[in-house]
Amino acid sequence: MSHIFHIAERADWDAARAAGGPYEISTRGRTLREEGFIHCSRDEAQAGEVLRAFYAGVGDLVLLEIDTARLDVPVRHEPADGDVFPHIYGPLPLDAVIQVRPLPANR
Repeated sequence: MSHIFHIAERADWDAARAAGGPYEISTRGRTLREEGFIHCSRDEAQAGEVLRAFYAGVGDLVLLEIDTARLDVPVRHEPADGDVFPHIYGPLPLDAVIQVRPLPANR
């Protein structure tokens, strides 16, 4: 079983849940349609680096833990910013998210 992680603003995650899914936010301020994929991290340490680099000052965030076996769209591991990140090439079904954890305020 392979798990990857995605940082989400709680309001976006809650909206997807209220609508019955799927979740279609790529990254902060960008949708799946605009970006072409959903940005993810391979583990919690990499997600922490993304949190510090791109979400400074953003409150009410959650970390989505995603079971890639539950996805019916491709996940590609691609280079970006000197590292390799998993990208989900399609919408994220709600049932692929196996855990949602609040993230601490990031300053």
